Amino acid sequence: MDTFSANPLELIRPRRRPVGMSAILLPFGKDGGVDWSGFRAHVARTHEAGLTPAVNMDTGFGNLLDDATKCRVLDETRSVIGGGSFVAGAFVADRPGDACNLDAYRRAIDRIQERGGLPILFQSYGLVSQPLEAYRALSRDCPRFLAFELGRAFAPFGAIYDLETYTGLLEISACIGAKHSSLSRVLEWQRLILRDRRRPDFMVLTGNDLAIDMTMYGSDYLLGLSTFAPEAFARRDALWEAGDPRFYELNDLLQYLGFFAFRPPVPAYKHNAAQFLKLRGHLKCDDTHPKSPQRPAGDGDVLRDIAARLDALMEAMQ
Repeated sequence: MDTFSANPLELIRPRRRPVGMSAILLPFGKDGGVDWSGFRAHVARTHEAGLTPAVNMDTGFGNLLDDATKCRVLDETRSVIGGGSFVAGAFVADRPGDACNLDAYRRAIDRIQERGGLPILFQSYGLVSQPLEAYRALSRDCPRFLAFELGRAFAPFGAIYDLETYTGLLEISACIGAKHSSLSRVLEWQRLILRDRRRPDFMVLTGNDLAIDMTMYGSDYLLGLSTFAPEAFARRDALWEAGDPRFYELNDLLQYLGFFAFRPPVPAYKHNAAQFLKLRGHLKCDDTHPKSPQRPAGDGDVLRDIAARLDALMEAMQ
């Protein structure tokens, strides 16, 4: 870890309640359209569990939706949670070699802010070419936002910044946190050390669905995995805060689900999420966006077993 070397055990923060944000799956019906009833129920269930809903994220196919659908997602979310807080992705499609389209980002940010949401700025080919310049320019129109480092396993336009760039990000006061989706513990530990040294109030939001215990080390989270069972993540967080050793058993089971669902091709985890939610009676259909990769139908057998184990464990913890 170079100058950021440390014994990870020294980073552990017992009894710390993480800020939990959950990327909301946008469900689809057999007719190919959005299942708005299922979406509203999923947002409500997440909000009631105590997690902050994050909509129009990768989990919600934010990079595949048209503007009208993204706006309806925002409107439905606001309607469901009332005055509660939510996060929403601001995505701008472009091509390799394009300059950052700041005006398009501003329009996306405005749509979110008008509805009282906190924008998280998705990367694009243009944004990652000059990230600090783009973030500084956008901060003049957006007093509070989240940044996003997205590994190539999730999207071809994503990038993981070097620590010099990350340091510059910490110096932008309007940027109150950043989701880190490299799937690397070491890179995330480096960011936690840098955060603790430079700006302790900055949120390092783990997006590592293969290491969800990064919350033990001081990360908060914005995960796609939590969309499978937001109430279980909320219970896990409460157990850690209480110093209850049952945290580990619940975390291990959720991590098993994460390793299964987030295997290559990683974006197909969204189909597993729909399958899992259908198995638990939360959705009527496990179809997803037509441009999103699918999992084999046989995955349902594994997911059914995990769901049964999770339900039994949660019931035992009552």
